[in-house]
Amino acid sequence: QLVESGGGSVETGGSLRLSCVVSGYAYSDGYCLGWFRQAPGKQRVGVAAIYRGGRTTYYPDSVKGRFAISQDSAENTMYLQMNSLKPEDTAMYYCAAALQPSDECLLIESRYQNWGQGTQVTVS
Repeated sequence: QLVESGGGSVETGGSLRLSCVVSGYAYSDGYCLGWFRQAPGKQRVGVAAIYRGGRTTYYPDSVKGRFAISQDSAENTMYLQMNSLKPEDTAMYYCAAALQPSDECLLIESRYQNWGQGTQVTVS
C-alpha cells in the first residue's frame, strides 16, 4: 500500500526527492503520512510528517529548513524534498502511514501501521 522511489547517491550539498505512492487511505479517514530513516546500526527515526491534505507538517530540528514534505492528493503521492544533504543523512528511508483523527502527527514509529519497503539514500 506504500511504495517508495527516488533514492540514490548524491554528493554533499546535493538534493534528492523521494516519492511514496499511498493507497488504501481516504481523505475522510484522517491520517498522517511520515518519512522515517534508519542508518546502519542505528534506530529508525522520523524526519517528516504531514497530515492528510497537507495543512500541517512536522520536522525534527536535524532536518528543519532542509527537508520538505508534501502530498499530492490527486495522485495519492507523498514527497520528501531533501536539500543541502549531508553525509549523516545517509540511511534507508521509509514512508509510513497512520490513521489519526486529529492533525497531531507525531514522529513516533509505533504510531504508524503501514510501511513501505524503503529506499536507500547515500550522501558522500
